[in-house]
Amino acid sequence: MASDTPPGMEFTPGTTMAVSLSGDDADDLRRWWEQLADGGTVTMPLEKQMWGDEFGMCVDRFGTSWMVDIGQPQA
Repeated sequence: MASDTPPGMEFTPGTTMAVSLSGDDADDLRRWWEQLADGGTVTMPLEKQMWGDEFGMCVDRFGTSWMVDIGQPQA
């Protein structure tokens, strides 16, 4: 998955990479989100988005950017 810098978010050269976690196991992904955000900075809270998934972004305590997407279970 790739993304650009959203409007209103500062662009800082050298920090142009983010790791993306996605899936439909909400319990695991929420637990990982909490661990990644602990001691880091939440740049977009993990919450329901207009496309139906829960999505959030954070920078962990080591400076790595993360995107977490919790999708709906597939039938």
